[in-house]
Amino acid sequence: MHTTRNRRIVLAARPKGEPADEDFRLEETDIPSSAGGQVLLRTLYLSLDPYMRGRMNAGPSYAPPVEIGQVMQGATVGEVVESKAAGLQPGDIVLAYSGWQDYGVADARSVRKLDPQLAPVTTALGVLGMPGMTGYTGLVNIGQPKPGETVVVSSAAGAVGSVVGQIAKIRGCRAVGIAGSKEKCGFVTEELGFDACVNYRDDGFEQALAAAAPNGIDIYFENVGGRVFQAVLPLMNLFGRVPVCGLVAHYNLTMPSRGVDRVPMLMTAILTRRLTFRGFIVGDFAAQRDEFMRDMAPWLRDGKIKYREDVVDGLEQAVSAFKRLFRGQNFGKLLVRVAQKRDPKPGA
Repeated sequence: MHTTRNRRIVLAARPKGEPADEDFRLEETDIPSSAGGQVLLRTLYLSLDPYMRGRMNAGPSYAPPVEIGQVMQGATVGEVVESKAAGLQPGDIVLAYSGWQDYGVADARSVRKLDPQLAPVTTALGVLGMPGMTGYTGLVNIGQPKPGETVVVSSAAGAVGSVVGQIAKIRGCRAVGIAGSKEKCGFVTEELGFDACVNYRDDGFEQALAAAAPNGIDIYFENVGGRVFQAVLPLMNLFGRVPVCGLVAHYNLTMPSRGVDRVPMLMTAILTRRLTFRGFIVGDFAAQRDEFMRDMAPWLRDGKIKYREDVVDGLEQAVSAFKRLFRGQNFGKLLVRVAQKRDPKPGA
């Protein structure tokens, strides 16, 4: 039925620090076959996200690690090639978790059919998908924004941070972004409508952040950690809330950072300012998916929420693109375009 082979990228070794080329391996295998209740999918787009770095480590976490020799995990938008399940047929476009490969088999109950007429299918991996829902649920449930409050978000030009700031504006808050370049900060303020954006790479970053949040910070949406968090903490207001979504600055550390013990300062701030810190995973709020879509889809349609995608062509480019995430070199939701949707044959 198929004349091509299946390319897949597997985990070859556990990274020591930042992922390296030799931690991955590109393999070719036969295209798998679907069984009853399953569909064979041809990957069109692969999502690359920072959480994947944690899955490359051994040891306990909120999800099982990828084993050596296993296909790297990841969300995908794919085209149904073969269906042995009711409700799905060849040509349908679905959201799945096929991972870093050309073809994958999935249980039909685990995929979600997409309607290309409602929004570009890539949004299922970004603003209308896991990143968008992460920003929405973390801000609404943990941040609990109120009109007039100041919301600061790190990685503000990224897939999650960009959503957080825009929802903060919709909720009547002052939105301040933190990003890693002048270009990204320009996008955050001019395109996304944040009130201010500060470049954490600038020498005067701490002073600039304080100037951008003259009334202090009520909500800090944490995506980064490190120096950025150290600048934010002194500015937190009484009863401030900190949804902890990601810690990109720490993912590639091989040992604890040496230097001043900052735990006493952090605990003192938590106590005296009555701060709330809560780590979360988007799956904690899975029951709110319908609520998220009811709000987000109209916001997107009406232009209240905007987004940007950083698309790389070719599965073979996935490793180099993934490494860019940890250097702040992506600009927007990072996707790999693995293949184009096939056009139906004339007369079919």
